[in-house]
Amino acid sequence: MRIRKSWAPLWLQKPILATVALFAACAALAQTPPPPPAHRVETHAATEPAAAVSPGELKAQREFKMLDFNGDGKLSRSEVKLFPRLAAAFEEADTDGDGFVSYPEVRAFAAKYRAERDRQRAAAQAAATPSAPTASPPAPEARP
Repeated sequence: MRIRKSWAPLWLQKPILATVALFAACAALAQTPPPPPAHRVETHAATEPAAAVSPGELKAQREFKMLDFNGDGKLSRSEVKLFPRLAAAFEEADTDGDGFVSYPEVRAFAAKYRAERDRQRAAAQAAATPSAPTASPPAPEARP
């Protein structure tokens, strides 16, 4: 049986896990929600949640709170300095320039990141698929 030497959570001991978790959260935030149902079935307000939140959104909120060490609702440079990829994207994510990244800024950054990633994938896919040569009709033969 192996005894843990550190009481820090595993994701703090392995910065790459936290980096992957945050980027997964960004991707989850950027997903488009399902379309609303065509007709709504009336239910009691007590059984219906106040706002429908997707599982990806819940995961993103949980991971944001996990990175927010001091619990102030925003990420500071010192909170993300352990994660080089997060620290490198900090300036771009901090849209209001206050030196902190709030949850709405993370959502906006995730949407922008996903749109750019989708654009790059579409361009790569278009470049990888050979375009079919356009067949021109045969030239009519000239008869004397």
